Amino acid sequence: MGFFDRFSRGKRTVTEAPRAIEATAEPGCVLSPVSGVAKSLSEVSDPVFAQGMLGPGMAVAPSGGVVYAPVTGTITAAVATGHALGITSDDGMEVLIHVGVDTVEMRGDGFTVLAEKDAHVTAGTPLIVFDREKIHAAGHDDIVMVSVTNASSESLPAVAPGAEVRAGEPLFRLGDKA
Repeated sequence: MGFFDRFSRGKRTVTEAPRAIEATAEPGCVLSPVSGVAKSLSEVSDPVFAQGMLGPGMAVAPSGGVVYAPVTGTITAAVATGHALGITSDDGMEVLIHVGVDTVEMRGDGFTVLAEKDAHVTAGTPLIVFDREKIHAAGHDDIVMVSVTNASSESLPAVAPGAEVRAGEPLFRLGDKA
């Protein structure tokens, strides 16, 4: 039983999806799932991510409301509330994408999941549409956190914290995959 097996497997809402973006991830590399400002996980207000309990990674303060696949792989977890997804990359990384801090409290309001569990997706495929205004109105931070839950090494940023990053561009790579 892997980390992603712990997530609930609720009903998915499918709407007309935004178009995929062009993106290619090399083995061991995780692309930015959203456009915005790159941040170190230690900077986020969620202590579980900030302390690295869910593995190495980075975060992005988003400028838009679409999460794109940061790797090519299989959707292995999708929470019923739509705020998080797990993807096992074709090279074996278990990548967790989590939109916002404490957004589970929104019970799915403001989130639309575009990908089904067990679907194989390519890097750049739209996965989640989220409403930043609703997240802020509910009193939550909309930061998008990305971690590799089965990694035993540190992440090596592909962009400096504080730098602008576009969805589909390299965000970080694992030190043992470099």
